[in-house]
Amino acid sequence: MISYQTEGVKMPSIKRRETSAWIKSVALTHGKKIGDIAYIFCDDEKILEVNREYLQHDYYTDIITFDYTEENVISGDLFISLDTVRSNSEQLGVSYEQELHRVIIHGILHLCGINDKGEGEREIMEMHENKALAICPALVS
Repeated sequence: MISYQTEGVKMPSIKRRETSAWIKSVALTHGKKIGDIAYIFCDDEKILEVNREYLQHDYYTDIITFDYTEENVISGDLFISLDTVRSNSEQLGVSYEQELHRVIIHGILHLCGINDKGEGEREIMEMHENKALAICPALVS
């Protein structure tokens, strides 16, 4: 099950059913099934608090993914800062909607086992993000 929640922000205007179907299809292309996925949309202050408390990182970020995956069933809590998504979309010159969907699928790709911190991994992550965005109904239609 995929749930969408907010903490201190207005729910972004995403089509939940359509987005959930897209997430499931992307996970399937990586041989994974969806377990319990919780998206928590928040602001910069909340994501900084989560980053400090649970990861001992003292910086803002667009997404923090807590992975509870067991075998081929992916589960996790995904905190997304809508403030950072908005500023990143402006810096990158892409629409807010595109950047939001990129971050939404970025967390799923992490749960599927794709990393982006090691040498050459960022390019692999971007390739998978771009593949997923190319079939995202919110961006294609």
